[in-house]
Amino acid sequence: MAIADIGQADGDAGTPEEARPGPSPDPEVTALAAIGAVGPPAPPPPSEDPDDPLTRVYTSLLARDPAREPAHPADLAAELDLPLARVESAVSALLDMGLLRRTPERAVLPVAPDEAVQRTLGPLEREMRARRQHMERTREQLMAFMPLYESHLLRLTHLRQAEYVELLTDLRAVREAITELGRTCEREVMTAQPGGGRRAEVLEEAVARDEELLRRGVRMRVLYQHTARFSSGTCAYVERVGRLGAQVRTLDDEFPRMLVFDRTTAVIPVPDDPHAAVLIREPHVVAFMVGAYERLWLEALPFETEWDRQTIMDISDELKQTIVRLLTEGLTDAAIARRLGLSVRSCRRHVADVMAALGAESRFQAGYLLAQQDREQPSP
Repeated sequence: MAIADIGQADGDAGTPEEARPGPSPDPEVTALAAIGAVGPPAPPPPSEDPDDPLTRVYTSLLARDPAREPAHPADLAAELDLPLARVESAVSALLDMGLLRRTPERAVLPVAPDEAVQRTLGPLEREMRARRQHMERTREQLMAFMPLYESHLLRLTHLRQAEYVELLTDLRAVREAITELGRTCEREVMTAQPGGGRRAEVLEEAVARDEELLRRGVRMRVLYQHTARFSSGTCAYVERVGRLGAQVRTLDDEFPRMLVFDRTTAVIPVPDDPHAAVLIREPHVVAFMVGAYERLWLEALPFETEWDRQTIMDISDELKQTIVRLLTEGLTDAAIARRLGLSVRSCRRHVADVMAALGAESRFQAGYLLAQQDREQPSP
């Protein structure tokens, strides 16, 4: 037999009426007990049954002639024809409820219910008020520490931000940080350097660091724009690092500048400040940057250091197509040059070639003819 069955069998074995639990306690009394109100629990209210002992005892006392001597439980038992034990139990319950009071002679007298309410519930109400006041004081004391906790959280946030994002405003500090990241790099470096051919001093600084990385077996990928292929210094750099296994590719359009080391730390520029950079170590942000880099890498063309006429022609045609697209978007020569990593002079020469091929005498006419060509092309 299960434990629940044993309990059920015991409960069904004819429990005496007096031993069975009474009615559910009053909700108000239960609530008071829950908050720790002192004093004995109030007994259940009398039944509406006129034969209920509590009702009969209280009614009998109310009907008693005030001129008579106060009644004792034995008197009430005789008058009501009830067992003395039941009368004493009823008297005890009514005393607890405040509906009766004892005389010095141990007799009992009835008390008005409203007076009983004040006498019985008054202490509990005072206790509740005292406890509410204590709760409010405790809440105020606890909340007084909230500014300290918020300050602590703010410090933690700043520390975490400093751990994940670091702003370097000095060019020397930027170079030192990149050098340290390269020295500790173990697996892979991803570089995206838009803007055409790189300056000689930058390449000179980078080549020694990059060759040391490659000799340690670190994988290196570099993205340039197509225009970097026409820079002799950049070609020489690509040839040197390419001999050690570096992979270099180019794209026509502009892309974000970045360095990513071991897919854990990224370096990005600060807009409008060429001497500053931001170090990012937040894993989700770095993962996003790596994903963007991988998509660019798939679209890029390998950087061939040997001049291949057909490749150069293809790249030149691709640059001109990009220029055409940017012209239709209304960009100026300077904006197109900046976006493609060209000098403004070279960009204007390419724009002139495009206009000549279209037979246009002005940029406005070239834009119109290009737009017309797009409309006439069949949909794929």
